Amino acid sequence: MKIAYYPGCSLDTTGIEFRLSTAYCASKLNLDLWELPGWNCCGASSAHSKDHLLSLALPARNLALAEKEGLDMAVPCAACYSRFKTVEAEVRQDEKVQQQVAHAIDMDYKATNNTRSLLEVFAGGVGLEQIESSVTKPLTGLKVACYYGCYLVRPPKLGHFDRAEDPQSMDNIISSLGGTPVDWPHKTECCGAGMITLSPNDGLPLSYEILRVAEICGAECLVTACPMCLMNLDLHQETINKKLKANFNLPVFYFTELMALAMGASPKEIGLNRHFVNPMPLVEKIGRRETA
Repeated sequence: MKIAYYPGCSLDTTGIEFRLSTAYCASKLNLDLWELPGWNCCGASSAHSKDHLLSLALPARNLALAEKEGLDMAVPCAACYSRFKTVEAEVRQDEKVQQQVAHAIDMDYKATNNTRSLLEVFAGGVGLEQIESSVTKPLTGLKVACYYGCYLVRPPKLGHFDRAEDPQSMDNIISSLGGTPVDWPHKTECCGAGMITLSPNDGLPLSYEILRVAEICGAECLVTACPMCLMNLDLHQETINKKLKANFNLPVFYFTELMALAMGASPKEIGLNRHFVNPMPLVEKIGRRETA
């Protein structure tokens, strides 16, 4: 399976673990991720607050490059995914917008291809059966809170790939890896996004509530498909503990990291040593369960 691949700005910096684990999983599942040559920033999350045409033109240029190759586009970051889906929908619905965008990027773009979340690519494109058949170290007994965030499945009118209130694609992947997705009500609650940096007093309680509910529901870890969500729930967990008088110690993973572990990757080769909440005690616990 071949698909154009847009890594975005975070996968070489704060989200490098996402890139490493995605590459590992792709190699195990015969997924050909063709990284878009000369890709540019999609504008999230500032362009749309400055100029509407700019907010469309930035992601459209990337999509146009993939369209030339006749390929759909795989997008790891949820914020990037949302911007791509937005221009895709607007160009299809309004010929005038299509012409304005094409003029701005000096390239034809008619939205004949589709933006696909990396989660959708693995769950729906590669398929659960192939994922399950590639597992060599199952996540036996691991209780996981699958956190989708608010961009991957909303707004529904953009034609997202999963249900807006109770998405299941990540849960299904965890099950295919031998883990146990917990039933919890905060799958699509907002984690605070950039507000945690700009206004911590407003943003931190949002991430606190996600961690609190996941813990109450019996989760041993959280798993997400968004670099911003992972940063808020992993990097800021110590700050949340200090400021909001909590005692959380919940590892947070990208879904591709758990896939890679179940397929035999070592923690170091997929960047688990870069996490702020140490995931290694839990990884070792999974291994002991498998042995038992």
